Amino acid sequence: MIEFSCPWALFLLFLPLLVLSFPPIAQKICGDALKVPFVRDIIKIKTMTTQKYLRIPTNVLRSFQILLLSLIWILAVIALCRPQWVGEPHRVRNEGRDILLVVDISTSMLERDFTYNNHVFDRLTAVKNVVSQFADKRTEDRIGLVLFGTRAYLQVPLTYDREALKKILWSTDAGMAGDSTSIGDAVGVAVKNMRENGDDKENKVIILLTDGENNDGYLSLLQAVDLAQQEKVKVYTIGVSSDSRAFFGGLLSVPVNSGLDENSLKKLAQATRGNYFRAKDVRSLSRIYDEIDKLEPQEHEGRVIRETKDLFYIPVTAVLVLFIILILLMKRRV
Repeated sequence: MIEFSCPWALFLLFLPLLVLSFPPIAQKICGDALKVPFVRDIIKIKTMTTQKYLRIPTNVLRSFQILLLSLIWILAVIALCRPQWVGEPHRVRNEGRDILLVVDISTSMLERDFTYNNHVFDRLTAVKNVVSQFADKRTEDRIGLVLFGTRAYLQVPLTYDREALKKILWSTDAGMAGDSTSIGDAVGVAVKNMRENGDDKENKVIILLTDGENNDGYLSLLQAVDLAQQEKVKVYTIGVSSDSRAFFGGLLSVPVNSGLDENSLKKLAQATRGNYFRAKDVRSLSRIYDEIDKLEPQEHEGRVIRETKDLFYIPVTAVLVLFIILILLMKRRV
């Protein structure tokens, strides 16, 4: 779509008509003619010169010059109006939150103690399903993924590409990062990535999910808390484990010790203005991520922009070309 940035300049189109409407200047009493005794010689020289070229009738040449002048004036006014090509409106992505999903993939996540509709699943499979659904909802946020076991690894930096994140999450297996649990290192890797990201947002969130305790790694939970507080990162912690173990397809369950360090996870969440949640089955895990989704709402109203490209150079170029043609015609007439 073509639009004018300064449409008010179109009124200049009528300026020549306004000038022509003024009364003519009165001639002097003695006239404005100057008698030249050798005027016939000048006419003869001019006739001899113009005979070498194709002669154009004076009235046709004058009409063509007037047409050129009119076109030059119209194009000059159009250039002053600053014509622009304006594209379709596009909604700009909101400045949402930076969310890092920190997921435990130690071998204990293979424990089959999560039930859903009378079916038993291992913990990691349940987490993959729920986390994928959570990522699909956060359309305005950048989401990253940190996987940890004995060691912590940044698998997906903060990105808007949720499909790539889900693909990498589903390709992971329990035990890939080791058998033990390094919660402190995982938080440290997540905080480091947010700091190096370069944004000064205060909406930085870590969602830590684990089924154990910090029994390995270089950083203690206390050191991890200090790092998160320095970077003003809010940490939500989720403990996943059932209080019982299912047998025979869920027909029999036996109480077991979960091995989950809930006190440390609660302290980590409270110290960083977050919350601690406990998930014992697939439904409770899904509700937890729904609750976090409500606690960290998205701003759905984004700015609308339209791509613009200036086109004033087109009429300006045409003016220059027509002006050169006009000068050539005037020289030919002389």
